[in-house]
Amino acid sequence: MEFHQDHHYVPCLYLKRFQADPGYVFTYRILVAHPDIPAWRRHSIKGVAYHKHLYTRIVSGVESDEIETWLDREFEAPAEEALNKATAGLRLAETDWYNLVRFLAAQDVRTPARLMESMSRWNETVPAVLEECLQGAIRKLEVARKSGEPVPQAKFPNSELLPVRVKTEIKPGQKFGTAKAETVVGRAVWLFSVRHTLESTSKHLHQHRWSILRPPEGMTWFTSDDPVVKLNYYPNGKYDFKGGWGSQGTEIFLPLSPHHLLYTQVGHRPPQRGTVMPLAQAELVRRLIAEHAHRIIISDSADADVPNFRHRIEDAKILREEEEGWRKWNEEQTSAERELMGWSGS
Repeated sequence: MEFHQDHHYVPCLYLKRFQADPGYVFTYRILVAHPDIPAWRRHSIKGVAYHKHLYTRIVSGVESDEIETWLDREFEAPAEEALNKATAGLRLAETDWYNLVRFLAAQDVRTPARLMESMSRWNETVPAVLEECLQGAIRKLEVARKSGEPVPQAKFPNSELLPVRVKTEIKPGQKFGTAKAETVVGRAVWLFSVRHTLESTSKHLHQHRWSILRPPEGMTWFTSDDPVVKLNYYPNGKYDFKGGWGSQGTEIFLPLSPHHLLYTQVGHRPPQRGTVMPLAQAELVRRLIAEHAHRIIISDSADADVPNFRHRIEDAKILREEEEGWRKWNEEQTSAERELMGWSGS
């Protein structure tokens, strides 16, 4: 079977809803080398929102694209018919709503923006988690040794995705020794998190009531490389994007096309499907979509409001560093995983 290495973290079947003409969208880059770069550029859909080997994992030392294939099979392909119906104003069956919500869930966790956020958090939390797991395993071993019973084998879902190495050492003549757990906080841990979240936690999203809202006449929705917005709105116009899938009051939305916005508010009944959002609220939603974008805003037109919603970062050094980081992404992640697990191979 063909091995896929170009991994679109925003699927092409979704982006084509925003095409300016067949196969092309307009992109607004948030990080650019210098101010002379045009605000909007016409860009091929196939060349937008992807990285090589973003979801590649190492299985016994060999590269596998099973996560990319799984995301396509379980979340993208089932949603295509539902997206077609939703954006054509056709009746949606219960399975269509289910597939749309699953598509939103996958789109929320699979982006580089979520990867960066997760890795920053894991660098602080993973050592403590490993220590807790290791101590728990040692306690079970001690209980089993004293009772003479076999050690209970516990396995949690998708644990095979985690690269963890446990080292034990007992010096000659010593009764006790040391145990150490090691892992690589990187791609493999993230892929475990993506799959575990989508297979377990995403069920919360299906408990909410969903709708599809339209913009006022003359206004359209655009999207981004981090298109799922989870909004917490507070008094005095304050807000953040730290909402949870099951957090009371959190508003969750995903643009489906220039004229369709998948929407819910946790714990509340949303407006009826097809409702036109009030002008002031629609203007705010457009601003929020732009603010939530990571590096690219994507539209079916060169939207004149976007540069006001989201000012560009003009820094050639930062841009070079990011591009170089993605060029080295697969090599560095693969090397680290193979070294940890003692795998060899090319």
